[in-house]
Amino acid sequence: MSVRTQAKRPSARHPHDDAPDTDYAFACIASLPEGPEKDALRQEVVCAWMPMADRLARQFRNRGESLEDLRQIAALGLVKAVARYDPGRGNTFASFAVPTVVGEVKRHFRDHTWGTHVPRRIQELRNRVRVAERELSHSLDQRGPSVAEIAAHAHLSDQEVRLGMEAMNSYAPLSLDAELPGTADGYSLTETLGDNEPGYDRVVDREALKPQLRGLPERERQILYLRFFRGMSQNRIAEELGISQMHVSRILSRTCAALRDRVMTDPAV
Repeated sequence: MSVRTQAKRPSARHPHDDAPDTDYAFACIASLPEGPEKDALRQEVVCAWMPMADRLARQFRNRGESLEDLRQIAALGLVKAVARYDPGRGNTFASFAVPTVVGEVKRHFRDHTWGTHVPRRIQELRNRVRVAERELSHSLDQRGPSVAEIAAHAHLSDQEVRLGMEAMNSYAPLSLDAELPGTADGYSLTETLGDNEPGYDRVVDREALKPQLRGLPERERQILYLRFFRGMSQNRIAEELGISQMHVSRILSRTCAALRDRVMTDPAV
């Protein structure tokens, strides 16, 4: 016989039909050692209270998450509540389970649905400002509540209200491909961003190299000038200086390697 069928009848009807009487089941769970029998009984209690978890999950629908995902998150909170509940403390399971399940769903929204990391305090300010703005919108004219009115209603400072309002507009990041408002030619955020400018790196490299070039012997400086500033080939440089092309190649390789090492190890660079 199922443990639930042995449970006593509640003396008064619970305000929710999805609140079964599992007191006897929890008493058995508390008396059993850890093992398969205790796990099976916990699973039975979870199944009995699942309608309550589903009801709590439905309270958070239409907030950007699918109802099926919300049900799974609420079920996870219910499993945690069953595992942690201690009937010896004197509280009913419903009074313990409801905040546990709701907290699990809210934690999901806080940690997984924001596009960027936002401190918990700012998230709470957003919620308070959103609620105050909605409540005031029913009593004020179409102009909408001001920052001062929201602050007075929510018992916040003006600065906290502004932070909350900024967070309301930052729940989801805007795509870089989104068209900017007021533009008719499809101008997007991507086109407003700067790009890497290789010319800056060349300026830095040249400035770092100048003092090293000044310390080179005259012939090495001349060969570097003819090769990299005049664009002459190694054969033409060899003819110009009356040396072999192989000699020019060795001088270029040796000089460039030495300059690179000096620039990389110079503490002033």
